[in-house]
Amino acid sequence: MGIETAAGAADGTADGTAGGAAGASSTTPGAWEPDVLPGFERLTLPLAPDDEGPVVATLVRRAQRPPATTGAGRAADGHAGGAPDRGVDVLYVHGWIDYFFQTHVADFWERLGVRFYALDLRKYGRSLRPHQTPGFVTSLRTYDEDLEAALAAMGHASGTTDRRRLVLMGHSTGGLTLSLWAGRHPGRADGLVLNSPWLEFQTREVGRRVLEPGIRAQAAVAPYSRLVNVDLGFYARSISARFDGEWDYDATWRPDLGWRATPAWLAAVFRGHEQVARGLGIDVPILVLLSARSTIGVRWHPDMLTSDSVLDVVGVARRVPSLGSLVTLVRLDGALHDVTLSAAPVRDVVWRETQRWFDAYVAPAPVPPAAPPASPERAFRERVVRLARLARLSAARAPSRALGPSTR
Repeated sequence: MGIETAAGAADGTADGTAGGAAGASSTTPGAWEPDVLPGFERLTLPLAPDDEGPVVATLVRRAQRPPATTGAGRAADGHAGGAPDRGVDVLYVHGWIDYFFQTHVADFWERLGVRFYALDLRKYGRSLRPHQTPGFVTSLRTYDEDLEAALAAMGHASGTTDRRRLVLMGHSTGGLTLSLWAGRHPGRADGLVLNSPWLEFQTREVGRRVLEPGIRAQAAVAPYSRLVNVDLGFYARSISARFDGEWDYDATWRPDLGWRATPAWLAAVFRGHEQVARGLGIDVPILVLLSARSTIGVRWHPDMLTSDSVLDVVGVARRVPSLGSLVTLVRLDGALHDVTLSAAPVRDVVWRETQRWFDAYVAPAPVPPAAPPASPERAFRERVVRLARLARLSAARAPSRALGPSTR
């Protein structure tokens, strides 16, 4: 997708809803419209304005799905698509300096018969507007409004009793955000898939506690100020087809060197990390997908092509048991920070382990197809046979008259 397309969507010129450029007062979503990803469509979700002005989130889904009962489908990493509807919806939430472009993740879930949706949170990707500070929030709870708007559009509004099953899937900061949300909203989701969730700071708890007081003080006096940018572009080099990776995405929405974080945002993340450390008590099955190794440094190293170059995976793995009582942790040798962007052999393991978890903990069994109606001739023959059988049974049970009248 080109820079011109991205800019048009960002300033609202490509947005046909009231929540586009001026999205000021309407809180009603507009109509679904074509997305920048071919074959997908998006729905702009107007949200309450904040200190910077109008705010929106954006929900994305496949524009045309093949009928679930035909067996038709799309290939995903060599897998044949198409499956009966499993009665499950997935909502995917991206990470920091990111947006939804991973169409192969949608392919995977749809191959299982699952409806897939992705959400670009406020001030990210499709939802970023020119007047906004990218990614800026002062609390991760702020995203509750984004999530509720998306869930309502999917048919999973709060209080809905007759609904499909719901799986939440989050990457990195999105994984942290969804974990906190699920802990505060028991009973709303049926499963949680976390792709390299940012559950602990890279310096682990000791370093976080050292940094946190200063970050909070700076957030209080200058929330929009900019911190030192530590992103040297190594992760972008590992995933982008413009460098050593294999994926095409819009660098205006996912810049190679990222954004300079604000102290208010980082303080919000630190508070989230502390909540995870205390335990979230999530009441649904959780799958955590995490690279086996980290390679974090100030110089490029080829190992960054086969490991997590963003998070300290050991520190994250130690926090996994704090999420809930039923957690499956899968460590993936050769995986990148976004495990679904890893090399094809690693992705195959991701799909296999995710499907195994899904089949075991979340998905109801597919409903078997109804038997075809019998032909009129066959139905008549079966009825004659049933009547003959009933006649024989009646004759066998009738009292015998061969002995004549009773002698009693």
